[in-house]
Amino acid sequence: MKEKIGFVGLGIMGKPMASNLIDAEYSVNAYDLISDNVTSLIEKGIDSSSSPKEVSENSDVIIVMVQNSPQSEKAILGENGILNGASKGNLIIDMSSISPLVSQKISKECEKKGVDFIDAPVSGGEPGAIEGTLAIMVGGKSSSFERAKPIFETLGSSSVLCGDIGAGNFTKLANQIIVGANIHALSEALVLTTKAGLDPETVFNAIKGGLAGSNVMNTKAPMMFNRNFDPGFRIELHLKDITNAMQTANELNIPLQVTANLHQVLTSLVLNGKGKLDHSGILQFVEEQSTIEVKK
Repeated sequence: MKEKIGFVGLGIMGKPMASNLIDAEYSVNAYDLISDNVTSLIEKGIDSSSSPKEVSENSDVIIVMVQNSPQSEKAILGENGILNGASKGNLIIDMSSISPLVSQKISKECEKKGVDFIDAPVSGGEPGAIEGTLAIMVGGKSSSFERAKPIFETLGSSSVLCGDIGAGNFTKLANQIIVGANIHALSEALVLTTKAGLDPETVFNAIKGGLAGSNVMNTKAPMMFNRNFDPGFRIELHLKDITNAMQTANELNIPLQVTANLHQVLTSLVLNGKGKLDHSGILQFVEEQSTIEVKK
């Protein structure tokens, strides 16, 4: 028999994820600060609760998908939070991208009540959430990971147990550093070759099969030269992740030069009102610096 799922946070990622669980014939009880986000799924069979606490009172496994560390803490540890309604043996899966140190803090509080907790941030953006092809990075006990596996198989195309609590979010920070640095480097490469008089699509086709080729390039280069910056993953959310990376690096007392530069680029874009663009819009920062526009 499938476990009853609670879902807290039906935003751009959470809503399609919850929808996929319903399609897989899970019973889903949900809460979101914006009630319309829940209402829009009622016809699919989702049940609505008035608080995260009520969600957990009616669920075996509770998934959290919110924006950042303070929201996760409030949703799980707050007065009307999940932990106050949870029972011994429940499992909380925080799929938000937050500070790994906050994940460890939340886990310690859950442990006091006999509630299992894993951090399981994702990569793949809104398209991956809709298609059920997310890459899921997990931190926690192997027994909790195995329990969550059937759920992860509904939500994603891969799930990997990376280590103890916090390991999922440490891995997600690594992912976001690599993705952001790739997009920035790709932007500079296309600006350089456009300035030299080359067609950016031709450049892309020439190098995508070599060592420089990547999923990032295959996805983002066509968006760049087609001038399509509709968000699959917004700049403001990438900034949030890189801010978490910098804060974590400071806690661990390590220098991250490329990450620090990426943080400045993303901050500049957000301050210039471009935070809602897809992170392929990093190109626009490079274009403004060089007064060159990349297009076919």
